[in-house]
Amino acid sequence: MSSMAATLSDSVVITKRNLIKVKRVPDLIVFATLSPIMFVLLFRYVFGGAIQLPPGTSYGEFLLPGIFAQTIVLGSTTTGASLAEDLQKGLIDRFRSLPMSRSAVLIGRTVADAGLNIISITVMALTGLVVGWRINSSVGEAVLGFVVLLLFAYAISWLMALVGLLVRTPEVVNNASFIVIFPLTFVANTFVPLESFPSVLRTFAEWNPVSAVVQSARELFGNTSPLAPAPDAWSLQNPVLYTLIWVVLILAVFVPLSVRAYRRAAGR
Repeated sequence: MSSMAATLSDSVVITKRNLIKVKRVPDLIVFATLSPIMFVLLFRYVFGGAIQLPPGTSYGEFLLPGIFAQTIVLGSTTTGASLAEDLQKGLIDRFRSLPMSRSAVLIGRTVADAGLNIISITVMALTGLVVGWRINSSVGEAVLGFVVLLLFAYAISWLMALVGLLVRTPEVVNNASFIVIFPLTFVANTFVPLESFPSVLRTFAEWNPVSAVVQSARELFGNTSPLAPAPDAWSLQNPVLYTLIWVVLILAVFVPLSVRAYRRAAGR
């Protein structure tokens, strides 16, 4: 078997192992789905009436793409925490003793977490339909919107994989990730229009990749208003392209770094 075929085969086995673990620990699914439902209901009915939007814009349709982006980015911390837990419990040492590809553990972990993100997005979409969210575009555009969200989440999972391999304690991974990711998801167009931001924060938010992911989802789902002011920044004028650039850059940097960190961690 070639090296690439062996890596693919091993990755499928590890992915299956991680998905079986989710099946046997249903708490992971329960809390992964309750959190987005809570955010949807909280922002839709508690804050929705206080946020000013352009005429003809439904806050339900404005909100859901932002909730999608926030949830998948926050959910990517599962990758780092799970790898740190495997290191802590000695599972990585067991994998190291097997004749398997080193990168398969990371690929299997990130692909399995992408599966969790699909479940979360599905639950959020169904909840959104209940609170007034609608897809006003074609089926192809809607599918592309979900694909862009999942691609960005997959890229962030590799970043979190590196954090988990370096920190090696699940609690610290969660705390460190929260400090970085939480501001990124809020200093963006996630929940409020950028016109309400102070000038410095607005500039940061315009070039924040999370804003581009949200804008991509809104445009592809048909959740933008023709009366809304056109964005000034190139990143929001071309949000899909800007998002894909970030996906490629993150993967190009953090895939090799994560594999190297895994080899070092497994060699200890």
